[in-house]
Amino acid sequence: ILDRARQAPSGGNLQPWHVTVVSGQSFAELKRSIGQCALASPRGEEPEYNVYPPSLHEPYRSRRFKCGEDLYAALGIPREDKSARLRQFAKNLQAFGAPMVLFFSIDRNMGTNQWAHLGMLMQTIMLLATEEGLATCPQESWSAFHGAVAEFIRLPEELMFYCGMAIGYADMEEPVNQWRTERAALDEIAEFFD
Repeated sequence: ILDRARQAPSGGNLQPWHVTVVSGQSFAELKRSIGQCALASPRGEEPEYNVYPPSLHEPYRSRRFKCGEDLYAALGIPREDKSARLRQFAKNLQAFGAPMVLFFSIDRNMGTNQWAHLGMLMQTIMLLATEEGLATCPQESWSAFHGAVAEFIRLPEELMFYCGMAIGYADMEEPVNQWRTERAALDEIAEFFD
């Protein structure tokens, strides 16, 4: 999958991405280590980048809020049950039980345009995994512990950790795997000129 994904589009053929694959015993050790970090500091580390803009405006703010509310409702977790919500979020740092995680990094000297290249690589990996009968879950949640992950995978200083992606086989009996986010109507996101 990764070998084929190397052909993902990249403006100027910069290929500013780096992928680290963690599985087996190393993954078990990483999950233990990150679990301890999360217990000590549930909100994570000081972020290197904003996952979402600090002042998220409409309609994006409402979409994000609804996504969270709908997810927890699908899992039967009421809004007031903060501990259950935290337990669900903590599953991110266990890659939701997947046997492997891919970690994505980008050269620190790259600008916002090159982040799009990284996104295209990730999307290509996700499509190729689906073609092979696998499931993926891109996870920005790992960025909350970017320093601990970077140290564990011995990420060179010139690379900035971006996110993880769980990869494995989906358990379709799990309610979360049956849930889907709502999407904006076509006329909200596209215009057609004839």
